[in-house]
Amino acid sequence: MKKVVLAYSGGLDTSYCLKYLKNEKGYEVHTVLVNTGGFDDAELKAIEDRAYELGSAKHANLTILDKYYDKAIKYLIFGNVLKNNTYPLSVSAERVFQAIEAINYAKSVGATAIAHGSTGAGNDQIRFDLIFQTIAPEIEIITPIRDLKLSRQEEVDYLQKNGVSYSWEKAQYSINKGLWGTSVGGKETLTSGQPLPSDAYPSQLQKNNEEKVTLEFKKGELVAVNGVSDKPSNNIVTLEKLANAYAIGRDIHVGDTIIGIKGRVGFEAAAPLIIIKAHHLLEKHTLGKWQQYWKEQLGNWYGMLFHEGQFLDPVMRNIETFLEDTQKTVNGTVTVSLKPYHFSLDGIESPNDLMNNGFGQYGEMNNAWTSDDAKGFIKILGNAQNIYSSVNQESYD
Repeated sequence: MKKVVLAYSGGLDTSYCLKYLKNEKGYEVHTVLVNTGGFDDAELKAIEDRAYELGSAKHANLTILDKYYDKAIKYLIFGNVLKNNTYPLSVSAERVFQAIEAINYAKSVGATAIAHGSTGAGNDQIRFDLIFQTIAPEIEIITPIRDLKLSRQEEVDYLQKNGVSYSWEKAQYSINKGLWGTSVGGKETLTSGQPLPSDAYPSQLQKNNEEKVTLEFKKGELVAVNGVSDKPSNNIVTLEKLANAYAIGRDIHVGDTIIGIKGRVGFEAAAPLIIIKAHHLLEKHTLGKWQQYWKEQLGNWYGMLFHEGQFLDPVMRNIETFLEDTQKTVNGTVTVSLKPYHFSLDGIESPNDLMNNGFGQYGEMNNAWTSDDAKGFIKILGNAQNIYSSVNQESYD
């Protein structure tokens, strides 16, 4: 019997694919869930049980949190990556790593085909296919939802026809949770003007007070929360739990999809937004002007290429080398105030703080140069524009 591996999430699309591939195409379906932080042990067990109920011949749960952090999230933090200054690549990055693990798993079990539940109108189809065809061009890619142009209602109807109960209300919103944030798609995000209802977000407001949190960074990595040291992936989870109680990190991202249409998605990413903003503040104190400038340029390129599924391009490794090299002096503690629905950055303490009073205080006093030094500097700085103005007889009316 032909063997296909299905990149499985337990959601509507992949549940449909499992039934369809088994019943209509006669495949022996092996399912694999790649956990990038969205599932606890109980949820993983429930998804595994569900996969077997739907007809999976064999199911595997692969948890890759530390690998995902080391190879992806770390560099997204180093680059302060926010797509369109808004979105922390919550789904974009994890799809790439889910694809890499899924195709390697397919190779390990000798599958002749690999399947996923992406539609033909989104970004995920490109991320999955690009990775699959690069790592294993000999393995056929099957995409039932895309090929059949199915609506959510048609998927629900098919599952119900085949004895699988699936709530239409549950299908109204597509929620994808991972270590680097949760995306929320639904009927409102298909419009340009409607906000997501508050109850569509997984985390609801629980605290109304203000709470201080300290984040300690070493060479750009988050090494402690509130003075408690742990590995960065665990620190992200810890901060997420603290901030979720304040319903922090809600927003809607509007962007240009890889296929050229505009897309809109809601997301909840408390820890990613706080970490990126805190890390960026620390960099403002510890990096030079041109380091910050070129980091911004390359960080934007890195995020764009990652978002568009180009993670395996060798230029990504080149940019990562640059980003990591800039983090040598990004050490210190950032204090953050958590408040209902938002946060603020209070300040930093760092042994590498370049805002050093020994050299001068902005707008107050100069300790490292004289008045004549300042006048001479300003005169030389103005040489180019003064010459241009004189030669061209500019009037500046």
